[in-house]
Amino acid sequence: MAMTPFHPSRRQLLAMIGQVAGAAAMYQAMTSLGFAAESGYSGEPDLQGPRGRRRVLILGAGVAGMLAAYELRRAGYAVKILEYQDRIGGRCLTLRGGDRYTEMGGHEITCDFEGDGYLNPGPWRLPVHHRAVFDYCRRLGVPMQPFINKNNKAYLHSATAFGGQPQRVGHVEKDMRGHVSELLAKSLNQGDLDETVSVEDREKLLEGLKEWGVLDSNYRYRVSDELGDVRGWEIRPGGGLMPDKKPSQPIDLSPLLHSGLWDQLFNFHDYLFEPPMFEPVGGMDRISDAFAREVADVIQLNARVIRIAQNENSVTVSYEDGGRGGTVHQETADWCICTIPLSVLVQLEVDCSDAMRKAIAAVPYASAFKVGLEFRRRFWEQDDWIMGGISYTDLPLVQIAYPNYGFLSDGPAVLQAAYDTSTAGRTFTYSWSTMTPQERIDAALALGRRIHPQYDTEFMSGTSWVWHRVDWSLGCYGEWTDDLRDAHYKTLCEIDHRLVLAGEHCSHIPAWLEGSFLSALDAIRRLDERENA
Repeated sequence: MAMTPFHPSRRQLLAMIGQVAGAAAMYQAMTSLGFAAESGYSGEPDLQGPRGRRRVLILGAGVAGMLAAYELRRAGYAVKILEYQDRIGGRCLTLRGGDRYTEMGGHEITCDFEGDGYLNPGPWRLPVHHRAVFDYCRRLGVPMQPFINKNNKAYLHSATAFGGQPQRVGHVEKDMRGHVSELLAKSLNQGDLDETVSVEDREKLLEGLKEWGVLDSNYRYRVSDELGDVRGWEIRPGGGLMPDKKPSQPIDLSPLLHSGLWDQLFNFHDYLFEPPMFEPVGGMDRISDAFAREVADVIQLNARVIRIAQNENSVTVSYEDGGRGGTVHQETADWCICTIPLSVLVQLEVDCSDAMRKAIAAVPYASAFKVGLEFRRRFWEQDDWIMGGISYTDLPLVQIAYPNYGFLSDGPAVLQAAYDTSTAGRTFTYSWSTMTPQERIDAALALGRRIHPQYDTEFMSGTSWVWHRVDWSLGCYGEWTDDLRDAHYKTLCEIDHRLVLAGEHCSHIPAWLEGSFLSALDAIRRLDERENA
């Protein structure tokens, strides 16, 4: 294929270098939005404990509520948790064969997986720098396994580029690196960067670009045996009298740029997704189960909170008891920690300051959807040599994630066959929200077969989850902006008389378990300080 001339602008060249070289600039921008902040965890809280017998009522048995109960009990507080659902864990849940849920609108979510595969509708991976999560998993005995976020054998896919054929992640990345290296070498040789690069630095940079981009003696990115050792082979080196090796052919710059695949590479460069990443062995609910083993005796399920009343000395929570016909009961305590999602809390009657009430109402919740499909065999491993990782596409699926467990095993296995959130700036999530559960499965199959044609012969069953149709969360996570944080974040996190909020929405790391952990730890620390002031 002849190379089409391409003359990038300075902005395009810098964007290309940023895509290939890393995400330092994007990390700073994401931190300001609250998505990439480093964990502030410095160890388990050093609580003084109560003066006498003091009771704390916690609303919500997600990880934030159970962590708060775990630490407060250790410090000597009497604790009780009221949980709306008939299960613990909140958004930290895992779907397995036999599970049944009813979403808003009355549709039943079924999961009929026959093997040991599962789908995590909420959190599904853990950055290694989320220290609180890892410390508590260590303390509570939750085993971890590596989570392969980036796999060079996985695919990047455009419905309109390269005849709709998916391209390997590694091929796209190395071709972009090679082309950018060639462009930068040309700029250096033409003297375009003389004002910023010394003669000595120019020579060192050219030498480095030649190696880094696998350029030839004329600083061109072309097919060669050296490139085969980096990019891979069309005919792999063999043994005996096998055919001679043949290096793979790189993709030309212009079609690569117009395909949009190089832009999909940025999904792997965010600071949050730096390797290594991890996941609990057996599913994310292993974390919530571990906390439940410590605090199950203080959890009351099927308790639907309808009002939070407080005065200077106590707080009283009214709730409907689903286990006793929906009769209304009350619990009174010295303090209340509320982890109810703001999207639900805003609909309840809460005695609090006007500023707090405005803060609760100010934060919208992101939408998100996932579809899990079970197949008879691991064709992605056996046919395509994809062992874990994620493929990205511009189809409404957005991404396909391959399991990081059970490698090379026979029998059924589950793909996370579709996933996206509304914070990505796309409208796909709202389309999936309007579908019935079966329509989501059908759509994932119809779209996914364009990347993996094996779908048609290997499909067994599927399940799905749409967070805006979950009545106990009404969305996936708090969707902050800089302006909203400036106006409401401090107020939302402050102790309001006898009430303090906690959860991922009260953190600078929304959507992540670490945000829930850090928020809960900060809330109980400040509560303990107020108790002992």
